[in-house]
Amino acid sequence: MKKWEILKQLKSSKSKGRTTGNNSDESEIISILLQNRGIRTAREIKEYLNPTRPEKFAAGEVGIKSGDLNAAIARLVQAAKNKESVVVYADYDADGITAGAVMWEALYAAGINAMPYIPHRVDEGYGLSKKGIAQISSEYKPTLIVTVDHGITGHVQVAYARGLGIDVIVTDHHVKPEHLPDSIIVHTTLLSGAGVAWYTVKELYRHLKLGSDQVTGDFLGMAAIGTIADMVPLTGINRSIVKFGLEWLNLTRRVGIRALIDEAGLAQGRLGTYDISHVLTPRLNAMGRLVHAMDALRLLCTKNAAKAAELAGVLGLTNRERQQLTTDTALHAVESVRSAGTYLSKKLLFVSDESYNQGIIGLVAGRLVDEYYLPAVVLSRGPDISKASARSVTGFNIVEAIRTCSDILVDVGGHPMAAGFTVETKNIDTLRQRLEELADRTLDADTLSRHLRIDMGIPLSAVTDTLWQKLRDFEPFGMGNPEPLFATVNLRIADVRKVGTDGRHLKLSVDDGSRVIDAIAFGFGGLYGSMEPGNSMDLAYTLDMNEWNGFRKLQLKVKDIRLT
Repeated sequence: MKKWEILKQLKSSKSKGRTTGNNSDESEIISILLQNRGIRTAREIKEYLNPTRPEKFAAGEVGIKSGDLNAAIARLVQAAKNKESVVVYADYDADGITAGAVMWEALYAAGINAMPYIPHRVDEGYGLSKKGIAQISSEYKPTLIVTVDHGITGHVQVAYARGLGIDVIVTDHHVKPEHLPDSIIVHTTLLSGAGVAWYTVKELYRHLKLGSDQVTGDFLGMAAIGTIADMVPLTGINRSIVKFGLEWLNLTRRVGIRALIDEAGLAQGRLGTYDISHVLTPRLNAMGRLVHAMDALRLLCTKNAAKAAELAGVLGLTNRERQQLTTDTALHAVESVRSAGTYLSKKLLFVSDESYNQGIIGLVAGRLVDEYYLPAVVLSRGPDISKASARSVTGFNIVEAIRTCSDILVDVGGHPMAAGFTVETKNIDTLRQRLEELADRTLDADTLSRHLRIDMGIPLSAVTDTLWQKLRDFEPFGMGNPEPLFATVNLRIADVRKVGTDGRHLKLSVDDGSRVIDAIAFGFGGLYGSMEPGNSMDLAYTLDMNEWNGFRKLQLKVKDIRLT
């Protein structure tokens, strides 16, 4: 059961029985929501409700050192002047793919002889590798490699490239290790990989006086996809990238993006962060997980509508295969945890198997965290070398925890909530023991409890169409800028029924004495047997405009239920 933390309570409501709104209620609600997000001064409120365009942010404001950025621009200008061969070395996830598309298209448009390259997840692994660099050197004979969304941990690989006469520009957003590569580095942890690539490209275009249409259009839209996909906090420039990038995505005629939207069954013109994170991103990621990510990049960059439709179909099919494989593997992992009983005695889950596909172990780790709310490490065990992904809970920095074991790891990288690493198979048991002991020492009961941070308690009379409309100014929602969450207690169930496949969801009508309103509760079908008309409950919810068959009706989208 989740622990509810209701931050504020609406003092009073004079809008009983109304659906069009009460100005005093709405003003108080908006004020509290802004305060809950740390937005208090008139300047902060103005910036939040009317964000500055991302191209107006200075390098220092986004954590990038101007000297490093200028060095990168100078080296790229030199490459253009000398007609050098340049390779954009991308990552195989959605952030890396969009970053690669932005950087490659920009360099090509700037007159640079550039080619994109994405490593194979299994054959080459994450980031720069000697194998990948050797292949690039043989095929393209570059004098410059530009990494996007990786490279900050590749000091050994960069040295290898330089030994072959190849300069390297690293553009990355991952946490810096102790040893940095001997290269030009454009780095900040405040942006996504695509965001860093976009910012670098923006400055290159400004320096070369190439205009801003692509920077504020095509490139910004793809950077928005990468920013949402990598779940960086949607504050500051990230919120601006996503807000204005979504506007472009909803209007674009770029054939690859439109083909992807069509294949996914989405409606262009109504795309939001959820559509990007839960529908489009998995399709882009699926290629790198199961096959090769290059077709995803080709889809984003193609100008041929027929080719775009073909590639979008490939991404859709591969994603369906990924979904089934993830479900099967997650079931196996959950059964392994249950049979071992580790979730009863340990504060960290550690699962490994020879059958696990490297491409989906991160998703499986996420499923374990969802199921048990414990940090989870899932390994694809190999004869000599094993690959692993880890996911965490709020308050436990998983990448730093894993780095305490660096002496027995081949490599490690990631973020506080997600990490990946390589380990010699012979060291797995030692690694498990050390991570479990660290988790036992540092994790307390409160950290391992699910918390639900609720903005405020309100009566149903305050839930109005006008309030819903005003909350659109708080978009885009995501990490660091959650959708406003409300709670109403002592509700009477007026009606309840199961809906959806296998009755997994609930459709309700609830009444608090001020009004009756519909609610949809996804994933709560298991509570149906405990609910009857006339029973009482508390609901935590967001506001949702249900649109069906040309009609619009406000409803509650339930996030948690407490039966009373």
